[in-house]
Amino acid sequence: MGNPLLTFWYRLFGPAPTPPEEVLALRGAPREQATAAVFLVLRKMRPPLIVLVLIFAVSVLGLMLIPGQGPDGQPRQMGMLHAFYVMAYTATTIGFGEIPYPYTEEQRLWLTIVIFLTVVGWAYAIGTLLALVQDREFRRAVALQRFVRKVARLRQPFWLIAGQGETGRRLGDALDARRRLFVVVDPSETRIAELDTRAYHSDVPGLVGDPANPGHLIAAGLEHRHCAGVLALTEDDQTNLAVTVAAGLLRPDLPVVARTLSRHVAEQMESFSGAAVINPFDLFGDRLRLALQAPAGYQLIQWLTGIPGEPMPPRGVPVRAGRWVVCGYGRFGQELTTDLRRAGLEVTVVDRGTTTSTDPSVIRTDEPEDEVMALADVTGAVGLIAATDDDVANLALVAAGRRANPELFLVARQNAPANEPLYQALNPDLVVVLPAVVAHQVLAYLGSPVLLHLLREIADRDEAWSKEMVDRLVQRCGTGEVLTWRLALTVADTPTLLPWLRTGQARLGDLLRDSHDREQSIAAVPLVLVRDGAERVAPGNDVILAEGDEILIGGQPGARQDLDNVLLDEATREYVLHGHEVPSGWLWRTLAAQRSARVADGVSAGGQGPGPV
Repeated sequence: MGNPLLTFWYRLFGPAPTPPEEVLALRGAPREQATAAVFLVLRKMRPPLIVLVLIFAVSVLGLMLIPGQGPDGQPRQMGMLHAFYVMAYTATTIGFGEIPYPYTEEQRLWLTIVIFLTVVGWAYAIGTLLALVQDREFRRAVALQRFVRKVARLRQPFWLIAGQGETGRRLGDALDARRRLFVVVDPSETRIAELDTRAYHSDVPGLVGDPANPGHLIAAGLEHRHCAGVLALTEDDQTNLAVTVAAGLLRPDLPVVARTLSRHVAEQMESFSGAAVINPFDLFGDRLRLALQAPAGYQLIQWLTGIPGEPMPPRGVPVRAGRWVVCGYGRFGQELTTDLRRAGLEVTVVDRGTTTSTDPSVIRTDEPEDEVMALADVTGAVGLIAATDDDVANLALVAAGRRANPELFLVARQNAPANEPLYQALNPDLVVVLPAVVAHQVLAYLGSPVLLHLLREIADRDEAWSKEMVDRLVQRCGTGEVLTWRLALTVADTPTLLPWLRTGQARLGDLLRDSHDREQSIAAVPLVLVRDGAERVAPGNDVILAEGDEILIGGQPGARQDLDNVLLDEATREYVLHGHEVPSGWLWRTLAAQRSARVADGVSAGGQGPGPV
């Protein structure tokens, strides 16, 4: 049976109940991790605290036992309260003098010894405390507690990013530019520290931990009610698989986007959590075929899935049919070679002998770059791809290819972000940055399923249609950044538009009129209209909208705010949809209502008065 006194004491003075959000964030995480800082302090500081207590106790006892002398010359014994008080101001170096009476020689000698003992005790305690503050485990425990509390306080939807490599950094910048919150888990202290140095609009919680550890994922908010989804973007396939498995088992309702280079791992990810899997090698192979055969379609896809701040990418020219040369036969080179041959193109592969492939068609050589170009006969080729994992080698191969055949279409793989100025100076026709490829596709997944449908539709349409879409976007939005967003005409999302929709005369073009001049349109273009599960790409302005429709819109960042003003402000909505000028402020509405009432009263009085004589 429990002690009722202890139970009452705990209820009266015990810790406050843990908020539900913190319980949710901590559930499943080890309790030892959540309170590790407290236990470390108690364990490390126990010896110096014991030493200080002993010094204090012995000092007080000595003052009580050593006899003093009163003003009348009679012996006086110092009481426990006086002894404790003297030691309190002596040990803390405050010093109030000799009280209550001047000390005897014996008392002064004892206090001299006590002062040196307390100095030694305080030095021991302060040194231990400084060592504790610098202890790696203590700092990690404090950082974990601070991180858990920060995640528990989140009150808006956020994305959990596992892996803060180049792909994670690009996605973090994109999410922050779109005012979306995110939490990061990465094993690198340097990468997590960089989160504090980047100019984000909001504080980004970051945890130095193993993304494959479910406890770290739970601490990062996997079970938080505001977690919007999980992005497994580390450079290790097994870690990404572990993240998707944890998300699929602990939060099967969350969307998961994962990166992998293995088809077998991709199948496992899909079976556990139904994750949207991105293989950057396969993805770029598809994009490369599109860039070679339909440059306008490739330009449109890159623009619609661009990272915030990126302008419209330049449009290339179709590459004539012919033979291609692939330099580097690692995993990336093998995927590209397979994709090109699948498209019916002839491919010559050259490798420096670093691959373990037994393909007899691969030319293996250690000759200089110019000799490699001669062996591959680039003078008779239409394109060259430098696909090694060494940037210096790729730059040298592109330069040699250009010298051997100035008409070559040059594709180069960029591995390190720091080498971007070198690639810009060399200026190949197409630069492959795999983290950027993944980031673009992840942003497409984060947009909506309608955007994914549009991207597939662009790949299947002809070049003329893609050019028309690009020209339409340029005419409305210019060549700067373009965002895509979803507008659902439902009771939950747009209740203010329902009366207009039910009139049967709700034109799509009227919804996109400018709030300052309704004869003009906002800088946005309707891309897809979804009605009853059927998608209609590039709907016209004369399309009649109906309740339940979903529209995918692409436009400038400010255009979304213009459209939100139509949904939120009655005066703006009346002007945009019907052309009626309605007072926008409370004061003006009140004055207008009073004026209307006076006019109505005047008309009524005039109608009831006697007629003219």
